[in-house]
Amino acid sequence: MYGFDFRHYVRSSLRRRILNRMKMEKLRTITALLEKVLHEPQFVDKLLSDMSIRVTEMFRDPSFFNAFRTQVVPELRDYPEIRIWHAGCATGEEAYAMAILMQEEGLAEKTRIYATDMNEQAIVSAQRGAFPLKQMQLYTTNYLESGGTKAFSEYYSADHQYAYFKPQLKENMMFAQHNLVTDGSFNEFHVILCRNVMIYFDPKLQQQVHSLFYSSLTPQGYLGLGKKEYILHVPEGVDYDDFVPHERIYRKKS
Repeated sequence: MYGFDFRHYVRSSLRRRILNRMKMEKLRTITALLEKVLHEPQFVDKLLSDMSIRVTEMFRDPSFFNAFRTQVVPELRDYPEIRIWHAGCATGEEAYAMAILMQEEGLAEKTRIYATDMNEQAIVSAQRGAFPLKQMQLYTTNYLESGGTKAFSEYYSADHQYAYFKPQLKENMMFAQHNLVTDGSFNEFHVILCRNVMIYFDPKLQQQVHSLFYSSLTPQGYLGLGKKEYILHVPEGVDYDDFVPHERIYRKKS
């Protein structure tokens, strides 16, 4: 009815999230939950939010961003343009981190960052570029450990509740709703980052998403995954080199 397909998400994660929503809504049966899904479209927004992967932070796993800065960026410097896709970006923290990194490396003007997520509300939040001020201490530590070269506070202004990242960071960023389960490729990219998303997918769906990413990468394009993700469930014809294997950065074979 709504265009979302969770059949190939990891079952234990789905079960936990559904039972939690039932508890919050004081629903005693799955049938009661189904009734709300069928007859209350606004309830589906709540359920979709439950199903979305929203755990993220700026410069998460700083060693990954340090490896990207020191080993991938030198390979990208001579490109006339650089297209980066953050797939499953949640509320956009890692996309903003990448914008900062590319600006510090002098590549911001020729870089286009595409940040997508299946959750439209998350995309709206990402477009705002406003994040809880209480997170800035952690994000500053991550930034410095990732090889940041400035005072992190230069990139945002703040009030008593939020840090607002500077508008120029968004000049070459595009935000859009995109569902990895049901939607196809929409461009050709030099870098695709999808970190800590596929751990929620079963092997069949991982194969499907890997096919999507592989067809969306340029020859010798780079794929970055999360710490707990590997190039295991890939279909025939998908072939990568281990570029920075301990950071889960792979390069498509030409």
